[in-house]
Amino acid sequence: MVSNPLTDPEWADRSVAFIDRVVATVRKYTTQPLVTTARGIVFGLLASFGVITGLVLLIVGIVRGLQAALDAVVSHQTSVWISYFILSALFLVLGIVLMRRRYTPEEEK
Repeated sequence: MVSNPLTDPEWADRSVAFIDRVVATVRKYTTQPLVTTARGIVFGLLASFGVITGLVLLIVGIVRGLQAALDAVVSHQTSVWISYFILSALFLVLGIVLMRRRYTPEEEK
């Protein structure tokens, strides 16, 4: 039965509830996925910048620590190139290991 807004005291409440349900449904299927995606992108970028910055600072700290440790044994100029040589050898070995693990044995065939 169609309600008459002039005689039905619950008409305004039901109309507002209906409009609220429609708006919530539209928000659920349009705005909410966009907000979730945008948050994921922003937080992912922030995390990646933090990780990259941390790795760079870690490598710089390792280089400086290695140079300081080698300064006790050899001159400063020699300790610099020895530390570069040691770290480049470590990164070379790490690169070789990672390149060998690129593919599983099933993918190589």
